[in-house]
Parts: sequence; C-alpha cells; structure tokens
Amino acid sequence: QVQLVESGGGSVQAGGSLGLSCAVSGASSRTYCMAWFRQVLGKEREGVASIGRDGTINVTPSMRGRFTISQDNAKNAVWLQIYSLKPEDTATYYCAASRVIRCPPMYPNQVNYWGQGTQVTVSS
Repeated sequence: QVQLVESGGGSVQAGGSLGLSCAVSGASSRTYCMAWFRQVLGKEREGVASIGRDGTINVTPSMRGRFTISQDNAKNAVWLQIYSLKPEDTATYYCAASRVIRCPPMYPNQVNYWGQGTQVTVSS
C-alpha cells in the first residue's frame, strides 16, 4: 500500500515562496507518475504539476514560471516549490501517485493514491 504524506503548508504573505514535500512510502516514487493537485473549497481539484517515471515534467500552463516540481530519489519524496505566491494560490495542496502509463500530465481520474493534503493560505 502506497502512502503519501504532505508537509510544508502554512500561511504566507503574497510574494513569498513555499516548498511542499510529499513523503512516499510503500513503493519507490520512481515507479509511479507523481503529481501535485490543489483544491479550493467548493471547486474542483485542479492539476498543478506532474513528473513521469523518466523525469519528464509538466506544469499547468497558467502556473508555469511560479511552480516547479522535483523528485528526490534518495528521500523517496516529491517536492513542489511555489514562488511569488498570490492570494488566489490559497488552497489545499494534494500529492498524488498514479500507475498510468502515459504521464505527464496526470488527471484526477487517473490517481491511484492521494495524500491527506496540506493547506496553503496566502494573505495580501
């Protein structure tokens, strides 16, 4: 059973930066397509960035330039770095793993495992 545990969320001022980590257990993160999603209360969960088994990266076009995804094989973890935070980035951020063959990108209906989420709140 794969378990994903996110950490690093919190409250930050607009313009700041934040790094979220996703610790993977039960399997190597390199054997899955890994991704970050976010969800605002009352809205659908949206993809942020994903990374394939070969290291190929996809970032949602509207988020390019401020969001980066990376993988730490030694720690079996996936990171999401967010720069120049905006109030509209306020959301719960979720780590996800998928067995889908063709990735990235990853879509919510392809996810096999979700983390519990970590809250990011950006104040103006």
